[in-house]
Amino acid sequence: MDVVKIAQEIVAREGGYVNDPDDPGGATKHGVTIHTMRRLGLDLTGDERVDARDVQALGRKEAVEIFLREYYRRPRLHLLPAPLQASVFDMHVNAGGNAVRILQELLCEMGYDLSVDGVIGPHTAKAAATAGEVNMDALVNAYGIARRNYYFQLAERRPQSRKYARTRTGKKGGWIRRAEEFIAPRYHLTVAEFHTRTAHWA
Repeated sequence: MDVVKIAQEIVAREGGYVNDPDDPGGATKHGVTIHTMRRLGLDLTGDERVDARDVQALGRKEAVEIFLREYYRRPRLHLLPAPLQASVFDMHVNAGGNAVRILQELLCEMGYDLSVDGVIGPHTAKAAATAGEVNMDALVNAYGIARRNYYFQLAERRPQSRKYARTRTGKKGGWIRRAEEFIAPRYHLTVAEFHTRTAHWA
């Protein structure tokens, strides 16, 4: 598995600079938020503060390096089965520690005894490996579906975020398309299923 390529694909998926007032992440470029840059002390403009101008100055190569270091190596995603890593990595960039919590909750539902703490330790790694040995495709698809459900639940709780799950024309939004990139086509929601799930949204 080429983890650098996966990081590059995440950067491409995230896009350029945005500063959407409805996005709790604030100013973001290539998927790296201003909060992450402040946490890392990335003063790219050299003015002794980290603000939106520093986010705008962030390059693709720097974003890839941040993702590899902070969202792959630091959370120890390498301990997970290789076929699962891309989806968890992508979700970790998008949702932080919730990416691991989603996996842990899924494994608990499968009968594994785990703490849902958002941290990949030996128990989580072993449970994921064992589940993968039983049926890796099922595990990867189940995780992708759990990601999709997380996005739906977030949109239910926070109406301002619904535009990320459904477009103005009623089609699947970026969040849902993103989750389904890691799910086998047979598990993608049909147009009718998606409409039914979101019909009550204002």
